[in-house]
Amino acid sequence: MEEKMLTLEKFEEASEIVKRVTLETKLVFSDYFSAQTGNKVYLKPENMQFTGAYKVRGAYYKMSTLSEEERAKGLITASAGNHAQGVAYAAKCYGAKATIVMPTTTPLIKVNRTKSYGAEVVLFGDVYDEACAKAYELAEEHGYTFIHPFDDLAVATGQGTIAMEIVKELPLVDYILVPIGGGGLATGVSTLAKLLNPKIKVIGVEPAGANCMQASLAADKVVTLPKVNTIADGTAVKTPGGKLFPYIKANLDDVITVEDKELVVAFLDMVENHKMVVENSGLLTVAALKHLDVKDKKIVSILSGGNMDVITMSSVVQQGLILRDRIFTVSVLLPDKPGELCRVSGIIAGVNGNVIKLEHNQFVSINRNAAVELKITLEAFGTEHKHRIMEALEKEGYQPRQVAAVI
Repeated sequence: MEEKMLTLEKFEEASEIVKRVTLETKLVFSDYFSAQTGNKVYLKPENMQFTGAYKVRGAYYKMSTLSEEERAKGLITASAGNHAQGVAYAAKCYGAKATIVMPTTTPLIKVNRTKSYGAEVVLFGDVYDEACAKAYELAEEHGYTFIHPFDDLAVATGQGTIAMEIVKELPLVDYILVPIGGGGLATGVSTLAKLLNPKIKVIGVEPAGANCMQASLAADKVVTLPKVNTIADGTAVKTPGGKLFPYIKANLDDVITVEDKELVVAFLDMVENHKMVVENSGLLTVAALKHLDVKDKKIVSILSGGNMDVITMSSVVQQGLILRDRIFTVSVLLPDKPGELCRVSGIIAGVNGNVIKLEHNQFVSINRNAAVELKITLEAFGTEHKHRIMEALEKEGYQPRQVAAVI
């Protein structure tokens, strides 16, 4: 069946089938990102899907191509999140049993959500690769039908239905930015986009710390990275899909990589300007907007998912505020005598700085009359305001030194 996939006929079929389990995610025009980039930027909010990500498309369509006998055997997959929920939900719709092998490090909220769709969850291994090996072992032992998270042409066909919706809504789209982990989404989107209009440029976006597709394209063969290191856990893949690679080579116009710190800033931008929670992998295409050297183009950024636990969210927000100079810490030395702390606070208040934390260290020097260290963590409006606060302290005789923020 797989060799017949990724044709226009199959994409059209998949587009109708996935409507049964997907919500309509109409394009959102972004005034903010358009102004930032000089282009017309639209967001494809797949983070708003019922399962919180696009993955249900490929899982459900793949299931529709299976025989009743294959579904009756039970389904199994390995995933740390979005694909797990997609398969579990699709299996529930078909009345099939699903077993999902997840790494032991998977956040509890993702485990519970997967269970809530009726799937059996097996926790095994520390990383996806170990969980996947266990899933294959269980599939062999029990005769389950394995659904690969990305290296499956039927799954990729289902994911590609996103491109059908984009082109129908924005026929004159110039660029589509798509996240890449193993390559299933990028394969489906780029292949269908080129079938519909060869002039559309499709750009893949990977984390700099997990650029397996970029490395594979450079080597002209599938390569395995020795390690991956990124906060974009949904795209932290060492080896891209071998079945998908020929389609990526033929249809993807370029691959951009972004650093983790760019994802942190993009999270803040998305929350503040669009009131949307998008997970780190889904933010790859947003961070990549600044890397595109084009103007006056219609660009669609696919927001692939929004499944982020609140602890991670809190950490990303804090780091984003620090990177934007909205929170920073300065160290000043002052005499150990009454009134000095009040005086420093008054200087900061005079330029509208807001103190959120103080650390007063009397033991930084043997001569407490000359050097007591005061670390002040402040809220500011941004880089310019931060400089005004530092200058105000300098003007009053202090020598402020910015240090690593302590929150």
